[in-house]
Amino acid sequence: MKILNTQEAVLTNVEVYTFLTNQAKQYNDQKRKGPANLETIRKEVLQYFESSPAPLSQKPLPYGTKAIPEVIKRLSPYEISKGECIMILNIRPTNVAVLNVIIENMEDRFNADQQQEILDIVIEILGQFPEDDVMQTTEDQ
Repeated sequence: MKILNTQEAVLTNVEVYTFLTNQAKQYNDQKRKGPANLETIRKEVLQYFESSPAPLSQKPLPYGTKAIPEVIKRLSPYEISKGECIMILNIRPTNVAVLNVIIENMEDRFNADQQQEILDIVIEILGQFPEDDVMQTTEDQ
């Protein structure tokens, strides 16, 4: 195998999660196993994604790969960079403090109303964490 273009595209966590779960189902349907090291990596990555308080730990998943273009489209007026969009999709912020960690110079770029609008868009499309998960993560810190 030869790599033609390195880092041609960046994948979000939900895209990787969807690919790995679909691949596991495909192998299972064909009654075959992949290479042992692939099975180990798949198992560990899926376990990481599904561990609380990860954004993908909710069952059923509150959003899928179809939400990605919607988030990008709705956030485009705010001129958020591609890297910041990927971080928003991966972290799924639920408050302004977390959003501030993701978006560079957020206080300089956006006023308080715009910050809340961005957060509202993210919560509307990607969903809100259940209160139990939010309480558990704040108690763990």
